[in-house]
Amino acid sequence: MRGGTIQGMGPRISMRFQFPGALSGIHYTPAVPVRSPTFLSALLLVLTLLGPISASAGSEDAEWGSLRLRYGLAFREGAQESVPAVTYGGLTPNDVALWAAVFGGGWWGAWAGVQREGLGFSRETELITSGGLLRASVGPAARVFLGPVRAELSAGYGFAQLPAFSGSGQVRLVPTVRHAALVGARVLVPLPGHLRVEVRGEVPVALGSTSSGFAAGGALLVPVVRRDGWGGALVLDYQYVRDVLTSAEGWTSRQVISRAGVALELSLGGGDVRARPETGELFLSVVDADSGKALPEARVVLTAEGVDQAPRVAGLDGRLPGVVLPPGEVLARVSVGGYLPAEERFTVTSGGREERVVRVRQEPRVGSLLVTVVDSRGGKPLPGAAVSVGGTEVLTDAEGRARVEGLTPGPLSVDISAEGFRATQEAVVIVAGTETGLPVSLASRQKAALATLSGQVRSVRRGRPLRAWLIIPEAKLRRRTDARGSFQVQLKQGRYRLVFSAPGHLSQTKVVTVQDGEQAIFNVDLFPKNR
Repeated sequence: MRGGTIQGMGPRISMRFQFPGALSGIHYTPAVPVRSPTFLSALLLVLTLLGPISASAGSEDAEWGSLRLRYGLAFREGAQESVPAVTYGGLTPNDVALWAAVFGGGWWGAWAGVQREGLGFSRETELITSGGLLRASVGPAARVFLGPVRAELSAGYGFAQLPAFSGSGQVRLVPTVRHAALVGARVLVPLPGHLRVEVRGEVPVALGSTSSGFAAGGALLVPVVRRDGWGGALVLDYQYVRDVLTSAEGWTSRQVISRAGVALELSLGGGDVRARPETGELFLSVVDADSGKALPEARVVLTAEGVDQAPRVAGLDGRLPGVVLPPGEVLARVSVGGYLPAEERFTVTSGGREERVVRVRQEPRVGSLLVTVVDSRGGKPLPGAAVSVGGTEVLTDAEGRARVEGLTPGPLSVDISAEGFRATQEAVVIVAGTETGLPVSLASRQKAALATLSGQVRSVRRGRPLRAWLIIPEAKLRRRTDARGSFQVQLKQGRYRLVFSAPGHLSQTKVVTVQDGEQAIFNVDLFPKNR
């Protein structure tokens, strides 16, 4: 319900008008400026700001064509400066529009639209004036994809019937035609959940008449059906229109329209029809398989849908941030310096969040052994001597040396034999990442000889060789090891006490019994005093 007055030659008359099927009023008064409601301006600003929103989904395929049928309401305010002078406003139903676009599979296409609204102005039960206004447009269009955002630019011809009023005593609606060249744009921005936001605008350039104005609007598109080759969406639509028309007689008509409505849009082909594949997130942690310690800066290569993605590097906490992936099986290949390569397979679910841990094992750390075999009668190297370590047997070279690689750290038994010499068995401790030396003297079988004791003195801390003292009281012998901690003494057959000492370490005593010509090796590990 709206009120108004009719001002003529006689007394002022106040009248109130009731519109069947609508709420609107018409007034015979001098024209007044038209103001747009504040909330409409705010809504238009919000819809405009939605344009630059970035979406997390990838770029969607373009559709071949779409058809939109819209029904809604129009809130109109306007004024005409003429005889009669008219202001009008109110809510009008039956606002119907049809819009279509067709693209040739590339960047070019065409569009067309038509919109009609019925107007009826009544006072109580008496119809004052009625009619309908029509807008139609057609023209070419071009589109471009900016990542997930789609922008369309259009130009063409626009036909519009704008409201004008005439009459003497009885106001009549006389639609006035405006021919114009139209320039417009539309931007579609994808949102999570398959939703999309549409922002659009249009400016008419009048042909052959004096007219100006613009139209701007926005919409939220909610998909409701998707089937092979086509899809449907519910569209919640808003449009703001401003028109100014100056007639040949010199009078001016202004109007502002706010349209709100619901539409159903049918689309054919492309991303508007097929649902964008849901994605899932993968959070990966890389840790040491034995200690569980996070491994920073691990290199991770993910394979999804059979395609290797660009390598990623885990952070200092060993974690790979959430990676958005299509649903299905994902292969993760992990490599870290000093560790064996690892592979793990995961399944990413649509809309899911996968938290997975990849455990990698250190590369096996090994040591080596260098055995030097000499004749006990003069220290001459013995080539061709057999050195057996576990299941591996090697022969000494011309210098009496035999090297065995890739040995597991820890204590190891070594068998040495040579033709014409007494075989012997030695014990040695292998240290990871180092080469352990083992000197061996073999006694001849033909003639008895002094027993030979040899070995190495080390610290239990990482197997570091020690410059130590060896004291054998029974033989009145005091000997110091060399820089490698090695020692070698010759003794007669008998029982002896061997006392080993080194600065900062606890002394250690061993009791041994030797036979003539016997070869014995003692590797001694001393413990620090302050351990």
